[in-house]
Amino acid sequence: MKPAQRYGTLAITLHWLIALLVFAQIWLGWWMIEIPKYPVGVRAAWFNLHKSIGLSIALLIVLRLAWRMRQAPPPLPAALPRWQARAAGVNHFLLYAALLVQPLVGYLGSSFSGYPVRYFGIKLPGWGWEWPAAKDFLSQVHLGLAWLVTLLVLAHITAAVAHLVKRDGIFQRMLPRALSAPAAAEEAQRAG
Repeated sequence: MKPAQRYGTLAITLHWLIALLVFAQIWLGWWMIEIPKYPVGVRAAWFNLHKSIGLSIALLIVLRLAWRMRQAPPPLPAALPRWQARAAGVNHFLLYAALLVQPLVGYLGSSFSGYPVRYFGIKLPGWGWEWPAAKDFLSQVHLGLAWLVTLLVLAHITAAVAHLVKRDGIFQRMLPRALSAPAAAEEAQRAG
């Protein structure tokens, strides 16, 4: 079997950087809601870190989408069942959308909280005023998106592991070259 074409270095780097930040964000998001509200400073520091990571993810998603518009992804192997290709497309679309909308909803919700939003210590402009009903509504949307992102990430990981086990070359397309070279050599040796 001919090995699948690979993603480029920038796409691979952005994928794994975003993945690392999303894993950190999921863990931090679920953990920090248990932090007591008093003393305020401790909770505020963790929430501002969460907001900073979320906004960074949104910026990286915009960069990744801009790159993707200019650089087509490598084609999927012809042997891949059509339903899997469609499922991958839907999952990727929803994941990109959720990872872009999630921090924006969080930012807007924070704007209506009455507290400033800080991006790694830099105070960002507020786009709202203290409006508890809007803040509560956007917090619920943010929570729903957190569940959606978590489920989409789990589906993505499940599919990636399935392709790793199948050794169909799809998983290796997104591995850094140093990690995928031994797998490619082993695959070529088996095929030859």
